[in-house]
Amino acid sequence: MSAINGVMMQYFHWYLPPDGSLWQQLGRDATELAAAGFTALWLPPAYKGSNGGYDVGYATYDLFDLGEFDQKGSIRTKYGTKAEYLAAIDLAQSAGIQIYGDIVLNHRLGADAVEEFDATPLDPNNRNRSIDAHQKIQGWTHFTFPGRKGKYSTMEWHWWHFDAIDYNVYNQQQKAVYLIKDKAFDRYVDLEKGNFDYLMGCDLDMDHPEVVGELKYWGEWYFDTAKLDGWRLDAVKHIEPRFFYDWLKHLNNYAKKDLFTVGEYWSYDLDALEYFIDQTEGKIHLFDAPLHNNFYVASRQGRNYDLRRIFDETLVRSHPTLAVTFVENHDSQPLQSLESVVEGWFKPLAYALILLREAGYPCVFYSDYYGSSYRDRGRDGNEYDIVLASHRPILDRLLHARREYAYGIQRDYFDHPNTVGWTRWGDPDHPASMAVLLGNGKPGSKWMNVGKPNTTYIDMTESVAIKIRTNADGWGEFVCNGGSVSVWIPASI
Repeated sequence: MSAINGVMMQYFHWYLPPDGSLWQQLGRDATELAAAGFTALWLPPAYKGSNGGYDVGYATYDLFDLGEFDQKGSIRTKYGTKAEYLAAIDLAQSAGIQIYGDIVLNHRLGADAVEEFDATPLDPNNRNRSIDAHQKIQGWTHFTFPGRKGKYSTMEWHWWHFDAIDYNVYNQQQKAVYLIKDKAFDRYVDLEKGNFDYLMGCDLDMDHPEVVGELKYWGEWYFDTAKLDGWRLDAVKHIEPRFFYDWLKHLNNYAKKDLFTVGEYWSYDLDALEYFIDQTEGKIHLFDAPLHNNFYVASRQGRNYDLRRIFDETLVRSHPTLAVTFVENHDSQPLQSLESVVEGWFKPLAYALILLREAGYPCVFYSDYYGSSYRDRGRDGNEYDIVLASHRPILDRLLHARREYAYGIQRDYFDHPNTVGWTRWGDPDHPASMAVLLGNGKPGSKWMNVGKPNTTYIDMTESVAIKIRTNADGWGEFVCNGGSVSVWIPASI
C-alpha cells in the first residue's frame, strides 16, 4: 500500500458512545476523509458481542449477527444496524476508500446455556502448571443463538468446540484456566504465561474440523455480505500462525484476489513478530507495536531520548513492506488494557515519522484525528475524566504532504540525538521534493540535500515563518523549533 501512499484510519476508539450512530457517521464522513488523503478505514468488529448494543465488539458472541437479530438485549450493535453498516461501506467505497473488517476468531463469550464436562484447572499465570485435580466442571459453552434461529448457519457451539474456559459454575471462586479433557493448547503461540493460547472466554479449538470449517464458511459469508477489501485480525499471538495462513489462503481463493490483511500481534519482541511472519510466509502484515513503544518512551523522556534510535528493533526497519505503523490505538489509549499513551507534544513528530517516510503503511487513530472525551475507572479503582485533543490541523497538513510530496529517493540525516531529518526527492509523477526536520530538544538546523538547486522552500506546518533557499547543488540549511516538526516544500507549489 505504501507504493501508492495509502493511509489507513482506525475509525473508532474504545469509548465511542453506545448510541448506534457510527455507521451513519461514516456515511457522512466518507467523502471528507477521502479528500483528506485516507485511502482505507479499519472499522470495529461489526457483529454482536456478549454485551449487545454496549459491546465494543471484542467479546464475540455471534459472528453472523451484524445488527440484524434481537440478541443480547438489542438488535443493533454498538455502532448501528446491519443495513446501516452495509450502506456505510458502500458510501465509503464509492468515495474511493477501502474497508477492512475487524475479525475476532480467538474466543466466544455470552453462551446461552451451561454444559457439564471434564477439565483440569491450570494456573492463570502459568498455563503449563495444574493447580488442582482433573474434575467435572460446568461451563457456559453452549451457544444456540436463539434470536437468529439458524439463519445463515445452523451450527450450535458446544464445549467440544473449545479447548479452555476460565469459569466453573461449580466452583465460582476458583481463579483458573480450565483445560478441557483431551484438549491441548496450540504449541506455536506466544510464550507469555507459559503458553498464551488462552486469552478469554471460550477459547476456540482451532484443530477441530467443525470449528475450522465454520470459520472458513463464515469468512465466505462475511465477504459476500459486506464486500470488504481486507481484514484486521485480532489477537493473532494466541492462535497458531498456520491457522491464519490456511484461513486467509482459503478466503483469497474464494474472493479470487489477495485481500489485504494485517494482524494484531501485540509484542515489543521483534523476534516474536518475525517468527509469525516466517510462519505465515509474509502473507500477513503486522502492526508495528515496537515502534509504538519507541514513540511512547520518546514522548516521556523528551530531550533525553536519542532520536537516532527511534527505529531500533522495529518491524518497519526489519520488514518495511509488512509493517503497519501507528502512533496510538484503542488498546493503548488512557485507561485501557495496554495503556501506553504517546504524549501530545510528540504526536506530530511521531505522525511525521510514519506518514512522510517511504517504509510502512501508516494508520491514524480516530481519537488523534477527531479528539475524544470519556470517563472510566482506572486500575487503581478511581474514576477519571479523559480528554484527548484533536491533532487534525497538523494531521491534515501531514496527509497533504504525504499525498503530494512523499515520493522518490529518501535521504536520511539521523546524525544528532535531538534533531533528525530526511528528504524526499520526488518521482516523475510528483517532481517536487520535500525536507522534514524534527527535534525533541532545542531548536535545530541541519544541512540537507533536496535535489533541487536554487529553490525556495517554506514550512507547510507554519511552525517556522522564514523561507530557505537551496544552493547550486541542492543543499539547504533547514530548521525546526524545539519539540516540533517542520515540513519544507517548494514555495512555488
